[in-house]
Amino acid sequence: MKVIIIEDEELAAERLAGMLTQLDPTLEVIDVIESVDDAVRRFSGGIQPDLVFMDIRLADGESFEIFDQVKITTPVIFVTAYDEHAIRAFQVNTIDYLLKPVEVAALEKALAKFHAYAPVPLNIMALLKSLNTGSTTSEPPRKFKARFLVRSGDKFIPVSTNDISYFSFENKLSFLHLANGTRYMLDQTMDELEATLDPGLFFRISRQYIVSFESVKTVHNFFNGKLKVYLHALPEDGIMVSRYRANLLKEWLNR
Repeated sequence: MKVIIIEDEELAAERLAGMLTQLDPTLEVIDVIESVDDAVRRFSGGIQPDLVFMDIRLADGESFEIFDQVKITTPVIFVTAYDEHAIRAFQVNTIDYLLKPVEVAALEKALAKFHAYAPVPLNIMALLKSLNTGSTTSEPPRKFKARFLVRSGDKFIPVSTNDISYFSFENKLSFLHLANGTRYMLDQTMDELEATLDPGLFFRISRQYIVSFESVKTVHNFFNGKLKVYLHALPEDGIMVSRYRANLLKEWLNR
């Protein structure tokens, strides 16, 4: 079975590919595509996978834009940190909708759905309830991460999310940064961090940065609808925000 992964974060794509081949050694990931433009170009060129795993928010827009520009008949499994797109996802040829961080059991069930694929009526409200709770049973809502246990040399240090200024992704590694400039390396990918952090307190302004509300110093208009964000902990550097994320950032700051 030939599979394509559409994901703009390299570590997340590598992890998903590893999980897939672990579950099915005969499965072949034939391509990893990082953007809407590249996906449109590849599908327009006639690429024909058996299954597509697709993140929703890519570097240059939402993956739904791919369907607006090119016809895709291949079954799709969405793998994303966001549950608010579920209804729109099932308006296209979707097999399943997995929330990050993806567990092996959930991925295995999604593959089983693919192998038994047939269009069936969907109970969207039940689907959304299961996404919000992590189960179709009456479990309490997901709790957001309140603290991290980080490693420094041969010791571990507890860090409250209230003390975190921002997270960064550098040289294929994720880091937690405090307001005083101290940083600690983390094992999680940026997608996994984004999925577990309180969206009222943290916002992913780019592929490389997740910032806390308290860390934002000023926001400047930039050309072509982009924004440049300056953080208290990064006085010398501004962080560029794409036109797509710019409006989302302003809405988040103005809640």
